[in-house]
Amino acid sequence: MDYAYLLDTNIISELIKNPLGIIFSKIQSTGEEKICTSIIVACELNFGARKKNSPQLLEKIEAILDCIEILPLTDPVEQYYAEIRTYLEQQGTPIGGNDLLISAHALTLDLTIVTANVREFSRVPNLKVENWLK
Repeated sequence: MDYAYLLDTNIISELIKNPLGIIFSKIQSTGEEKICTSIIVACELNFGARKKNSPQLLEKIEAILDCIEILPLTDPVEQYYAEIRTYLEQQGTPIGGNDLLISAHALTLDLTIVTANVREFSRVPNLKVENWLK
């Protein structure tokens, strides 16, 4: 598959809240075949639902994730992770651990991250970032 866009947690959360909203429209115009997410995002979504103890939310998450390809971490994600983390720590601008992994995943596969958290992800050199909520 030739994926182009990796959806971040907050984008899929918005899709769950508003199934026919702006994210759905953007996916339709972009092409579902170009959309994917990371196993890290799937983990975050599942954790959120379990933390809220919400079987209904978990069902919605599972339904959405059944429609979006979830990509596993693959080599050389560990190299990108180390490079990004080292650079950001040296700059004094670290980002969260999961966002580091998601960034490394996107760089490994040359994907654009779609997120509402542009401020954090834009710290990562060479990472393509878009906010479909604006």
